[in-house]
This record gives sequence, structure tokens and C-alpha cells, in this order.
Amino acid sequence: MSGAVAGPDGALRCPWGLSTEDYVAYHDEEWGRPVHGDDALFERLCLEAFQSGLSWITILRRREGFRAAFSGFKIAAVAEFTDADRERLLADEGIIRNRAKVDATLANARVLADWPEGELDRLIWSFAPDAAVRPVPRTLAEVPAVTDESTALAKALKKRGLRFVGPTTAYALMQACGLVDDHLADCVARGAGGA
Repeated sequence: MSGAVAGPDGALRCPWGLSTEDYVAYHDEEWGRPVHGDDALFERLCLEAFQSGLSWITILRRREGFRAAFSGFKIAAVAEFTDADRERLLADEGIIRNRAKVDATLANARVLADWPEGELDRLIWSFAPDAAVRPVPRTLAEVPAVTDESTALAKALKKRGLRFVGPTTAYALMQACGLVDDHLADCVARGAGGA
């Protein structure tokens, strides 16, 4: 598998980060940078679940549609969604209209609405591995899809009643939200997020 690749500006990046203009911005400005706050993490958790089985670019290009459809992913608001809202979501062409994923998002919001403020943030971040002992990937082949920490995070979330959060989804969340820094060693964005 490939190491970092020079982009049009000459800067080295993870190869996936150069495949579309949307990815360049996401790679450079968001992916791997720390995300905190229950609502912000709920959004990322939901979007990673919707991505399951699809390309991330599909979700990224519909992110604003998701935000509009799900009240900005405010947990308290989504927890109040009714059956009519569910039907509206299943008819919304601006999102992925997968019944199981929509139902999981609504159910997860209802569970999380009962948690004390900051608890989702604390729980997710408690599974961040020690960056000092993690090997720095030099190629895409060295970037895992699942880790012991993501497996433990998925189990912890499921134990607390959340749905559609397997180890792969949990690891994608960890990467996207800066719990781990999987930018390749020579990537211009490596270390930019502080992970």
C-alpha cells in the first residue's frame, strides 16, 4: 500500500485525502482533529453508522442534509422526534434512507438524552490510546480497521444501550474525532490535531 503522496500544492498527504476536492478539505481541516462535546460526538457517531457499508464521500457530501434532517444532531431535539419525523426522514432524499440506521439514530438519541451532560464525551475519550506508544503508520497498510480500544469502546456503548456501533464504526469514530492520529508519518496533517 502507498505512503504519503504529493498533492497539487506539493504537500504530502494520505493518498485517500487526495481522491476528491471534498476529501482534501476534510483530510486537511477535520479528520484526526480532536472533537469534544456530546452533540458533536453524537453527530460523528451517527454519521459513521450511516457510512457503514458505504463510501465516506457519500456521507460527507450529504452531511449538511443530515444536519438539517436531524436538527443539527442536538441530542435533546432528536430524542423528541416522533413517528412522523421518522417517516419524514425515511422520505428525505438529502440523507441515506436506511430504516435500521434511522431507527438506531433515534433510539440512540433517546438513550443519550438521559445521560448527564458530558458523559458521552467522557466515555468516548476514556478509550483514547496512549499516543506515545502507538506506532506511527508509514503506509495505508499499517492503518488498522479495528483495535482493542475500538472493540472495547463498541462494547461499552452497546452495554449502555446504543445501537449500530460495532468495532469498525467505533474505530472510524476514533480516527475522525482525533482519539488516534492515523495520518501517515510523512503527511502534512500528521500531528496537526494534537492526537
